[in-house]
Amino acid sequence: MRIIGGLWKRTKLPVPDRPGLRPTPDRVRETLFNWLGQDLTGWRCMDAFAGTGALGLEAASRGAAEVLLVEQDPQLVDQLRAMQAKLGAKAVKVERANGLSVLARLPPGGLDLVFLDPPFDANLYDKALAASASPLAADGLVYLESPSAWTDAALAAYGLVVLRHLKAGAVHAHLLRRAA
Repeated sequence: MRIIGGLWKRTKLPVPDRPGLRPTPDRVRETLFNWLGQDLTGWRCMDAFAGTGALGLEAASRGAAEVLLVEQDPQLVDQLRAMQAKLGAKAVKVERANGLSVLARLPPGGLDLVFLDPPFDANLYDKALAASASPLAADGLVYLESPSAWTDAALAAYGLVVLRHLKAGAVHAHLLRRAA
């Protein structure tokens, strides 16, 4: 697995064998960053279930000003910190914590992009979508990766709508924005 664009393009990311770890495939990340635009200069991002850090590091590689990688697994946190040091990624902060708790404590409107890619079997989607509402800027975006498609009707309770959707194998990738 590699970072696919930006400053650290082609940098390999280690993928340890951990329960529930399912890194976002290259093809899906490439599509996501085509949707977002290649330049994320100045963006404030959070990867609430960082895992390998692929999504957040990809954002930082493309110029994001602040990227918070949140992960609970201590082995993955150590790996993220090692990668942050290797890259000299000053915009990246790694925090060992529960992503939902961190989302809940962030100031309102402080994030331009929230990555939500929880373990598929953890049943965290409703909680994660609800928690992302407050820290999301008015024109902010949420990237949601899940085993099934989400509809505008299902997202209405969170004040979100689908901007883009992609199915790649068993993965449904969604780019969401606030409802009008």
